[in-house]
Amino acid sequence: MSKILVLDDELGICSSLRFALEDSYKVFTANYPAEGIELIKKESIPLVLLDLKLGQFDGMEILKELLAIDSDIVVIMMTAYGNIKSSVEAMKAGAYDYIAKPLDMEQLYVLLDKGLNYYRLNKNLKSLEAQIEYAHGNGRKIIGKGKEMHKVFGMIEKVKDIGSNILLRGESGTGKELVAKEIHYGGKRKHKPFEAVNCAAIPKNLLESELFGHVRGAFTGAVNNKQGMFSAAADGTIFLDEIAEMDISLQAKLLRVLEEKEFTPVGSNDKVPLRARIISATNNSLEKQIQEGRFREDLYYRLNVISFSMPPLRERKEDLPHLIYHFIKTKNKFLGKQVSGILPEALAVLENHEYKGNVRELENIIERAVALTTGEVLGLQDLPWDLVSVKTIEPSGEFIIIQVGETLKEVERKLIIKTLDKLKGSRKKTAVMLGISERNLRNKIKEYQQRDN
Repeated sequence: MSKILVLDDELGICSSLRFALEDSYKVFTANYPAEGIELIKKESIPLVLLDLKLGQFDGMEILKELLAIDSDIVVIMMTAYGNIKSSVEAMKAGAYDYIAKPLDMEQLYVLLDKGLNYYRLNKNLKSLEAQIEYAHGNGRKIIGKGKEMHKVFGMIEKVKDIGSNILLRGESGTGKELVAKEIHYGGKRKHKPFEAVNCAAIPKNLLESELFGHVRGAFTGAVNNKQGMFSAAADGTIFLDEIAEMDISLQAKLLRVLEEKEFTPVGSNDKVPLRARIISATNNSLEKQIQEGRFREDLYYRLNVISFSMPPLRERKEDLPHLIYHFIKTKNKFLGKQVSGILPEALAVLENHEYKGNVRELENIIERAVALTTGEVLGLQDLPWDLVSVKTIEPSGEFIIIQVGETLKEVERKLIIKTLDKLKGSRKKTAVMLGISERNLRNKIKEYQQRDN
């Protein structure tokens, strides 16, 4: 139920408006400016009915105070002096509209509905602008230079302007929602809404209402009509994350929506056209769930018109340095730190980690390191203990023989082979001990093998 505040020094006006409006709105009343301002701050009220004259107080000055607290608040001035001059001054000062006393209740209801709709639309617009700025303010938000990510970027370019259903696959933490946003904000729908819902995070008995909305009285607790995400998305994009977790009964309803291109709010008989594009995502094998009877095969084919996968971080290790420096930069800003980089031995440890949590895990590691470090450069001491425990291997005390004039490449080769031998062929431990990446070590070993042949 939408909140409104009646701010008037006449007790009779406040009482009568509360009585007339309380069936449709949650009505607050105040007779003094300080009382009204306190309610605004406490209750986050979006709309105020403000008297132009509150005893010795000037309504125009109160209007300025209200807008200083919340520039989005909708203020409708009430005046017994319904002349052109006062109404124009109020509008210039930031009032949404005005209404003359004695109040015409039919006109007031129209004004309240229009004012609250304006407030919601203005909030949605600002939210959308913020999302666009986030997505495009500093270029692409997905970090990747390797061939696997170039494939992903190529697919984004191909699908950004088409309306076909898209299924994104990939392990948890690989950035599927970022890809969905890149598709949306990179194409012609970028000025339309982007609505995201995690199907695993909402109880199954509430998810239908969250998606399709409901009408008042549809079920216990449905005291007002509710707009669902399919309506809110309009001509934009709906992102259904963790689609594999959707209850099988709701899958059938979603299938019908996709087939008929329309949906029905819970408790209603009215059909609403489906105009949004649907992007869904999963970290599970839908094919396996189909075999187990936990996912509808017909829905799978509806969702899987275009499908591509986000590679796990362990398959795109060439992107690690770029991701690490990106996260250092963003965490510096978030935490108020000035970390400038990372030492080679710490970088080597991070490059050799498996990352079961993918990019999300790496981001958490860097945030922790930046938050706790006392230096300007991240070192081994700043990384979680379990990542650097392999570093506790002590040097054996053994030596390699080198000769004056011997090439550095040959010295490097001897050191690598001897360390590998000492660590029983463990490339991961060897790479960490020598302060290089496992990928770099693998390339060097390959080079030595080719030279020996």
